[in-house]
Amino acid sequence: MKKIKHSKYKNTGILFELLVRQITSDTLNNVSESQAGTLIRKYFHKTSPLSKELALYQTIMKEKFNTESKAGSLVEACISARTKINIKTLAREKYNLISDIKNTWNIDDFFSSRVSNYKVLASIYKVFEYKVEDNPKMLVDSKYTLLEHITFNAPKGDNSTATIVDSFTNEDKDIRNLAYRLMLEKFNTKYSKLDARQRNLLKKYITEVSNTTDMKKYITSESIKLTKELHTLNKSVTDKSTKIKITESVNLLSELTKGKVVKDEEVLALMKYYELTKELKKAVQ
Repeated sequence: MKKIKHSKYKNTGILFELLVRQITSDTLNNVSESQAGTLIRKYFHKTSPLSKELALYQTIMKEKFNTESKAGSLVEACISARTKINIKTLAREKYNLISDIKNTWNIDDFFSSRVSNYKVLASIYKVFEYKVEDNPKMLVDSKYTLLEHITFNAPKGDNSTATIVDSFTNEDKDIRNLAYRLMLEKFNTKYSKLDARQRNLLKKYITEVSNTTDMKKYITSESIKLTKELHTLNKSVTDKSTKIKITESVNLLSELTKGKVVKDEEVLALMKYYELTKELKKAVQ
């Protein structure tokens, strides 16, 4: 009896998510032809085994039911459907895709990026890859993770949506380019009230999808700058309670320099510290 090992390099859901996010990064950096988009068109076209497996991943990720029995039936149906995919062809396509990723980006940086719902995606991989000689307890644990995900905040009505792969690969190049431009316009409109530092932080967080090391360095550098700013501003503040809050903020800022992976909470905290310094500068003027 052996443990079911998860491989993020072979997890179709993770591979696709990182490629889509790389497209977003390339779009915001004005890259005319994203290599990630090329790989998606090459490996995730309608008839490809990767596209078929991705559709099963997305079904489990998106569907919601009010009862565990229905959720369990969905998981079993997806497991059964997965057995009908040519496994040898699927494995070869994953190998070729990973090889292309290695030839395009630093693979360690590419796969070090944060992934939403990582635990759920890993559990899907495990139930798909489970074999008789594997650990039954691991299978049960993975299935229950999926049941919790499917039944959590389940809507009362039916909510069927098209998969990302269908909506992306079915459109021609002009429509995709138009979608990219609209996305950029919405981004600029939504965040128009942010100052330059906040906008730059948000943009870097999105665009540094394949370079978490540089993003961490940026967070650390900005935290140090903000600490100095707050120390300087604190000297001009006369209200005792405000001075205490600033001191507490400085202490909390030091937490942002710890750890290797940049978390959403850290970026949000830095955004708030930027806002705090803006308000303090107005107050002491």
